[in-house]
Amino acid sequence: MAGHSQFKNIMHRKGRQDAARSKLFSKLAREITVAAKLGLPDPAMNARLRAAIIAARAENMPKDNIDRAIKKASGGEGESYDEIRYEGYGPGGVAIIVEALTDNRNRTAGEVRAAFTKGGGNLAETGAVSFQFSRVGLIEYHGKAASADAMLEAAIEAGAEDVASSADVHEIYTTSDSLGAVSKALETKFGEPRKAALVWNPQITVPIDDVAGERLLRLIETLNEHDDVQNVYANFEVAEDVMARLSA
Repeated sequence: MAGHSQFKNIMHRKGRQDAARSKLFSKLAREITVAAKLGLPDPAMNARLRAAIIAARAENMPKDNIDRAIKKASGGEGESYDEIRYEGYGPGGVAIIVEALTDNRNRTAGEVRAAFTKGGGNLAETGAVSFQFSRVGLIEYHGKAASADAMLEAAIEAGAEDVASSADVHEIYTTSDSLGAVSKALETKFGEPRKAALVWNPQITVPIDDVAGERLLRLIETLNEHDDVQNVYANFEVAEDVMARLSA
């Protein structure tokens, strides 16, 4: 399941570092409000809300902001957002999934389509590329949280499907249904994870060169910068030397 990790590592360097903090907090707050509206406003009883709060804490979002986002939902003050998934192809034939929360479907669809076209890709119908991905749970811990062996043993005991460990991070993959249970079991041993969410993990990856890689990253950055876009996933594979140049 390294395709997701490789994409995430590059985007962390190329995109997250440049993202405006206020925009990031706005997206995190939107997800918290939507999650609280769809279920109970108690993170202990609402797995999606808990995951959203974990993501917000990982980005050092102030507790007051988190509480305010939850109160918006419970008080009926939050805007109504539709969850939309867009699918398409980017440079090099890379499959891309875009998750968005929008209060205007037509506006967001038009702007996402324009981003794909301008970025050298094309927007496709829903379902056109998602079959190349698996919907799985992902739990992340800092590499220092435990040794690779200790994390693997605990994850297997908790019911995880796969574990990928490096010096920087432990990535524990679960089925979509068992994310909450596995996350809670690991939390009793290692504390709160830095991430616990449902993600689209590529089943196959597409190799790309420098030229396609640069264009692809620009497209993904453009999509990530859109106010309505929450997550972007892609199934590309980059050779180590190419990744070093793209990450520079």
